[in-house]
Amino acid sequence: MLVNAQEPDALQDYLLRMGWLGPDETITGLEKPGEGNMNYTLRVITPVRTLIVKQARAYVEKYPTIPAPAERAVIEGRFYQKALAVPMLSAYMPELMGMDEANSVLVLEDLGTSSDYTFLYQPGRQLSEEETQALTTYLSELHQEFISTKPDPDFANRSMRALNHEHIFNYPFLEDNGFDLDIIQPGLQAVAMPYKQDAALKKNVRELGERYLADGPILLHGDYYPGSWLQTTGGVKVIDPEFCFYGPAEFDLGVMQAHLIMAQQSASIRDTVTANYERPAGFDETLLRRFTGVEIMRRLIGLAQLPLSLSLEQKQHLLEDARSLLV
Repeated sequence: MLVNAQEPDALQDYLLRMGWLGPDETITGLEKPGEGNMNYTLRVITPVRTLIVKQARAYVEKYPTIPAPAERAVIEGRFYQKALAVPMLSAYMPELMGMDEANSVLVLEDLGTSSDYTFLYQPGRQLSEEETQALTTYLSELHQEFISTKPDPDFANRSMRALNHEHIFNYPFLEDNGFDLDIIQPGLQAVAMPYKQDAALKKNVRELGERYLADGPILLHGDYYPGSWLQTTGGVKVIDPEFCFYGPAEFDLGVMQAHLIMAQQSASIRDTVTANYERPAGFDETLLRRFTGVEIMRRLIGLAQLPLSLSLEQKQHLLEDARSLLV
């Protein structure tokens, strides 16, 4: 089954067969609920409710030339199921209403009119204290609830980790990767080149990448950045845990802190996160800094670009700071 907005009748038949629509429930509209990167997502509208239907395909939806494992939908579905056992976590996430493993389809609760937090990358946009507390509390709860000396093999997620590893720890640091950064911002290619040629930096990044690929003790969201946070009428929500795996807690927090820095969030907001995140036993502050640094670098000089409003000079300073965190 290929979910397609241009074939509403076929989609309705499929949802009926799966038991996700009532026998007298008809689709009256279909729309795109937001700007996603990885998956094909639709809001299904009926006379009585709305649903989110999400299908993972064998490529990245935004970049169809990049292969990606379709089974990521199943991993995401398992994450929602696991989080359901923890009321505080499930309160921050949409309800999983159905999962079709064979077709890599999820049906999720529609959280209504909402926006992801990528608006934070624009000048003057700041998280509120309440939003910051909520996002930090969610991450603390996740990292405290699911700790295991024997990670659950259902969350190994090795194919997605391999994809992420390539785009965080390898591709951005290749001198000739075929991606001209001057298309993003004139002069960025020259600014990036010294880091692509920095042997000490690249050695540390390779070692950090090996740490990322190794199994760890804690269930991570795996992509904890503003694109995975939703601003809704019911408060902050967290979505898209398809990169989840058992690994080092420092990775999730490092990604979060990197994006707060790139989004020019105030020192008080970043301090709130640092002070309120409940660190698991053995938490490594040096590892946290390194994951923060590499996330900044890969977002500035890698393929996974953000809608940043930073000048070339600001990016240059960020890259210098990120290197200091890594080396």
